Amino acid sequence: MARLGILTSGGDCPGLNAVIRSVVLRGLRRYGDEVVGFLDGWRGLLDRDTMVLDWRAVRGITKLGGTILGTSRTSPFGPSGGIERVEATIRSLELDALVVVGGEGTLTAAKMLHEAGIAVVGVPKTIDNDLSATDYSFGFDTAVGIATEAIDRLKTTGESHHRCMIAEVMGRHAGWIALHAGMATSAHAILIPEQPTSLDEISKWVLSPAERGRTPLIVVAEGFVPSEMGAHYHERGLDAFNRPRLGGIGEAMAPMIEERTGIETRATTLGYIQRGGVPSAFDRVLATRLGMAAVDAVHAEALGSMVALRGTDIVLVPLTEAVGALKTVPQNRYDEASTLFG
Repeated sequence: MARLGILTSGGDCPGLNAVIRSVVLRGLRRYGDEVVGFLDGWRGLLDRDTMVLDWRAVRGITKLGGTILGTSRTSPFGPSGGIERVEATIRSLELDALVVVGGEGTLTAAKMLHEAGIAVVGVPKTIDNDLSATDYSFGFDTAVGIATEAIDRLKTTGESHHRCMIAEVMGRHAGWIALHAGMATSAHAILIPEQPTSLDEISKWVLSPAERGRTPLIVVAEGFVPSEMGAHYHERGLDAFNRPRLGGIGEAMAPMIEERTGIETRATTLGYIQRGGVPSAFDRVLATRLGMAAVDAVHAEALGSMVALRGTDIVLVPLTEAVGALKTVPQNRYDEASTLFG
């Protein structure tokens, strides 16, 4: 029997509630655990803002988007944080371990806490699918499905007006969503951060289908940088981690492509709808399996680890391996897709 704390940190993501539910039920039914949820990520841990998680609290939440615990981008090492404050909260609540659900930034903080002697197990969460050491992270499948449906809808209006349509999807450093949604919708160009491309080359890909009587379709990741620009496009300043708030590259490119091709070009930024709403069946199952494995890892004393998907198996990997490098789209995967461009 153990007393566990759980928090969800960073951007919201379809499947978070399935993780919370499986942690509670696995802990309760297999080990007799008690589970305490921290509200709004690391902020709740620093402020000791909690809720008791029992079977009633998690009843029926698997299909819900978002997170019943709330989330934030607070850092446990910010001005009001620090190892001592984290340790004080853990002592006061008599916790045996923390289950931390988040992306690269969250899991990097978890790694640092583990190195300071705090019992932590990580669960990977990112719709960008850019975390190393796991084949897929929950939320990605849902995001691709939502993007695919939206892009299919954009294609019909493009066909009606004989326009080139640009769909901008999420992906700061990795173009996995753009790659999968672009291939699923037969895009004539897929533009990702890993592959700088000139506007002249993009224009050729637009003109080729137009000459065949087709409506050109471009799928672009928010982190894509055309060769001519040299830096990320952003107009919304910096976030809490001093990173550019990305978004708008599609709108910026539209008049440039229209000028080069003579084809009316319109752009749509899909934005937050990609990570809102109900999770797909795949993400519900994956999130549930990861949550159960995290509880098992605590009881196996595999602290400082992250649960991960390898093939169809759930495995444990060190947090250091999980956050060592981003998982970006490899050249061979891009080459597969580029065969279909133009």
